[in-house]
Amino acid sequence: MDPRFTDKVVIVTGASRGIGRAIAEQFANEGARVVVNYSSNREQAEEVVSGIINKGGNAIAVRADISRVDEVKKLFAESLAAYGKLDVLVNNAGIMITKPVVEITEEDFDRMFAINVKGTFFAIQQAALHLQANGRIVNFSTSVAGAMFPAYSVYAGTKGAVEQFTRQLAKELGPKGITINAVAPGPVNTELFMQGKSAAQIEGIASMNAFRRLGETGDITGTVLFLASEEARWITGQTLRINGGFA
Repeated sequence: MDPRFTDKVVIVTGASRGIGRAIAEQFANEGARVVVNYSSNREQAEEVVSGIINKGGNAIAVRADISRVDEVKKLFAESLAAYGKLDVLVNNAGIMITKPVVEITEEDFDRMFAINVKGTFFAIQQAALHLQANGRIVNFSTSVAGAMFPAYSVYAGTKGAVEQFTRQLAKELGPKGITINAVAPGPVNTELFMQGKSAAQIEGIASMNAFRRLGETGDITGTVLFLASEEARWITGQTLRINGGFA
């Protein structure tokens, strides 16, 4: 086991599958104690935790719907009760509803903003209250925000808000040595991205980056862990495009 994050406590939101799962597993591989947050799929979250423990790691699953501020507070309270401190927050949880602008409903709009924007903001707020000195916050944006894809207007708008939180809070959190950065993946081979797309659409999108393939979760985790590490102590307020030259 790589000791880079030994004794560090990490919360990863939306960690029961996809990129969040890969991030949680990699932190555990590098010595961290990991809180695997999930909203509804307890079985998948417990599977992640069991896999970490079976490899000699340390993890717990905590259910919380981050679109609700009371549940965000519960997530942090349960994490602190279990581990006594917090060193890293990864705001990975998010949803994507893709529809032409004339088809977006008020429910679609409110749900995306509640999870992607409100959830991220109030998780940052709790982290600001509870992070150790020199703590780390890593948010998730998207490279789609620069691609002008039809049907992505609201989703891209939510991630634009996340990028502004990341930029605007850097100096506010800096006096405690806390860094806050965002990663903006391009299209990645996850359930969230694949949902509702034809094989032809996927092939077309995959051809838009320099390597002519979809990203994989392992292409993302290294940058997230770097931003959470001591080596990234002089990086804050930034959004890194991790997209294989997509945009």
